[in-house]
Amino acid sequence: MKSITKIFGNLKANDNINLTVHKGEVHALLGENGAGKSTLMNILYGLYQPTSGEIYIKGKKIDITNPNVAIKHGIGMVHQHFMLVEPFTVAENIILGMEITKVLGKLDMQKAIQDVQYLSEKYGLHVDPNAKIEDITVGMQQRVEILKALYRGADILILDEPTAVLTPQEINELIQIIRNLTGEGKSVIIITHKLKEIKMAADYCTIIRRGKHIDTVDVSDTTEEELAAKMVGREVSFKVEKEERELGKPVFSIENIVVKDNRGINAVNGLSLEIYAGEILGIAGVDGNGQSELIEAITGLRKIESGRISINGKDITNRIPKEIIENKISTIPEDRQKRGLVLDFTVAENMILENYHKEPFAKKGILNHDKIKEFAKELIEKFDIRPTDENAKARSLSGGNQQKVIIAREVTNDPDLLIAAQPTRGLDVGAIEYVHKALVEQRDKNKAVLLVSLELDEVMNVSDRIAVIYEGKIVGIVDAKEADENTLGLMMAGGGVDVGQK
Repeated sequence: MKSITKIFGNLKANDNINLTVHKGEVHALLGENGAGKSTLMNILYGLYQPTSGEIYIKGKKIDITNPNVAIKHGIGMVHQHFMLVEPFTVAENIILGMEITKVLGKLDMQKAIQDVQYLSEKYGLHVDPNAKIEDITVGMQQRVEILKALYRGADILILDEPTAVLTPQEINELIQIIRNLTGEGKSVIIITHKLKEIKMAADYCTIIRRGKHIDTVDVSDTTEEELAAKMVGREVSFKVEKEERELGKPVFSIENIVVKDNRGINAVNGLSLEIYAGEILGIAGVDGNGQSELIEAITGLRKIESGRISINGKDITNRIPKEIIENKISTIPEDRQKRGLVLDFTVAENMILENYHKEPFAKKGILNHDKIKEFAKELIEKFDIRPTDENAKARSLSGGNQQKVIIAREVTNDPDLLIAAQPTRGLDVGAIEYVHKALVEQRDKNKAVLLVSLELDEVMNVSDRIAVIYEGKIVGIVDAKEADENTLGLMMAGGGVDVGQK
């Protein structure tokens, strides 16, 4: 890609960027949220047209006017938010738009299934062609997207934030799949901001900052710290700075609750927990051990079958979300796009979602738009949300800036308990540092913080105490200062480590 520039209105998303990728290499594209990485790759895949610049494949200049042209030239893309039809099977999704037919146009599903099976085994993807998308894990869905691109003959595969929704084990498996692909001569471009994974998987790394090409480096010759500094433009601290604190009074209590999942099976199974003022309690666990159902039960989105939850001594079991918010519980939800934002509302409208009916935002049921915009402008400045436009639609913001909108709103509600579920999922190191500071700030204001994260490093780094969840129960609580990865990992896998309730 030579001198690629892309302008949207007043925003220069890509500013004269050059990118060279060789056959059989893994090339990482690194940058903060909103740096222009996805825009550049959407141009390569034909979803956007560049304002200026040229693209060459195997030395030949080509105009990629739409994704069909990209696919014809051997370019495939797996988007951050998957493009799959959930009730369809794996094989049906993969052949969609490229159906194999027999006589009289009859669909040859048998041949399709065989082809999918062959590709799946060749690249070590291990996907069942007959499984329905709605029944398989997110990690498996991503493999289906990779297979879909390979089925269409991709030689250059673009993976947009491929590890944002994966467990640590799935990340290792994905890196092995990428190696299988490059071993067969495919080229893989990974859009990411996870430095650890760049070091594990990539050969070269191109860094973009605010739409400009900063550097292209040989990954083996550089450190995570150097990559972070180039990406953000300053030194980044990987350590969460927080002072020792005495625990305050108990703020939030869960007593022996049972919660069912969508299949009617107990996902939370007699779980008890207590959180104190002035502490961050982290919940560590492998995905699927009841974390999501626990948060939904606390926040009024899922029924509690038995047991009790209370805040400041007040029973709030099975209350509606509005009452739970009024009892000073704020939530940074697990899925920011489904649960945290109304994507077609403006940033300003999203800032007041929970308080739109209160003064100064409304009087006698009529919204005061001037006050709403004024409030949003203050938060945009305070929380460094980009672009600095309160009228921008939430969906037009990068993931990190969407997360900042949610944090700004939830923290400004002055909660007694802040629930942070996967708060840094899909965020760059600069934004992660920012989110961690926001959590510590709440703790230092003597608030209780419940952190639920699949990133063990994050739980160990940010928490004061760590509770390990396994099969819907807390199997042990340890002081974060005394915790080590092996002990926690063993507990997370259900290993019988007796660690007492600290």
